[in-house]
Amino acid sequence: MRLLDRLGRRPMVIVAGWIVAAVLAVLVGVVGIGVVGAGLTSRPGVSISERDVEIALGSASASPPLTPSRAPSTGVGAPASSAQSFATAGGTVVADCERIEAMSPAQGYAIHEQDDHQGEFRGIRDDHDRVKVELTCSGGVPQVRVRTEDD
Repeated sequence: MRLLDRLGRRPMVIVAGWIVAAVLAVLVGVVGIGVVGAGLTSRPGVSISERDVEIALGSASASPPLTPSRAPSTGVGAPASSAQSFATAGGTVVADCERIEAMSPAQGYAIHEQDDHQGEFRGIRDDHDRVKVELTCSGGVPQVRVRTEDD
C-alpha cells in the first residue's frame, strides 16, 4: 500500500488512458473497414450471373450471348456476318473478308501487331517466337494464312 500512497492516482490514470486508446483504435479500425466496404461482420459476397451484371451496367441485350465464331445479325431478314474464328499456335483470330475483327493470344503469347489484314503474336518469354497471320478471302469466305517464325 505504501507504493500506491506514494504514487497517488498516476498509475490508474495511465492504465485507464491505455484502455481508452485501445478501444478507440479498435473502433477507428472497424469504422475504416466499414467505409471501405468490407465490414468485419458482413457476410461473403453473393455470386451473380452474367445477365445480372449486364442489367446492372445498363447494357443488357435481349438476345443471348454469342460465341466468338458468330457475329450478330444486323436486323430482321438481314444476312449474318461471315466472321469466323481461326485457332493458331499463337492464339485465336476472328475475321471476316473485310478485316481482322479480334485477336486473342494463347497462354504464353501476346499480341504484337494488329491491323485490318495482318497481325502477329509473340512469345512472352522469348520474343523470337512469332506467329504471323495474314487475312485473305476466297469466294466470300475469310481465310487466315499462318506463318510461324523461330529466330
